[in-house]
Amino acid sequence: MAIKAKKIFKIILGVIIFFTLPSLLFFGFVYFKYAEDLPQINPTEKADILANKMLEALDYKAYKNTDYIEFTFKQRHKYQWNKLENTCNVFWSHFKVELDLNNKSNSKVFVQDQAYDGVEKDKYVQKAIDYFNNDTFWLVAPYKVFDAGTKRSIAKNENGEEGLLVTYTKGGSTPGDSYLWHLDENYKPKSFQMWVDILPIGGLEATWSDWKTTETNAQLPTFHKFMFLGLELENIKTSRSN
Repeated sequence: MAIKAKKIFKIILGVIIFFTLPSLLFFGFVYFKYAEDLPQINPTEKADILANKMLEALDYKAYKNTDYIEFTFKQRHKYQWNKLENTCNVFWSHFKVELDLNNKSNSKVFVQDQAYDGVEKDKYVQKAIDYFNNDTFWLVAPYKVFDAGTKRSIAKNENGEEGLLVTYTKGGSTPGDSYLWHLDENYKPKSFQMWVDILPIGGLEATWSDWKTTETNAQLPTFHKFMFLGLELENIKTSRSN
């Protein structure tokens, strides 16, 4: 009986090692290849100047004057975002949440096109908010560098090139996150590195290179490359109210 139990234990241990060892090896490879310490946060006027140059390169006024943005994130989440009224319809699976971003208690939930006011309503509203915070950031992050609670610093890479380090001390779903923007010769974003709560490795980089000039002349990305993953933003439409 003891021999049989020992054999079963070995089988279980072997299965655990089989499934976890590759993951541990991959994590170790990524960590030692890509992990970087967060640069020193030291807000300066020079950083604000660089941030303004980035916004100018993106025609920030066109984005600011855009009242409505519609897009799909990774073919999973669809958004109808009324920037003017600060509301957004969020769609995923068989759910629709009409978010009131000023007062989430006014938000409405629909399940399979039927109004839902059950015990899990607040959970669905919060999920929609988390989706919105994450997915719209991948769409409009460069335009948020002067949001309330942000700190802007200059950070240099190993080649001595200056980048814009933006730290969010409040707001969103994970305050405290930092992003280091790398800009091209025209000050347009080409990538950023991330030090964020949801990623166990700091300094991972994602591209910001596939830009689309929309109906309102707002410039928005359509694709990001993040390691071996692709993040697609499709069906982008913008409009003004007048």
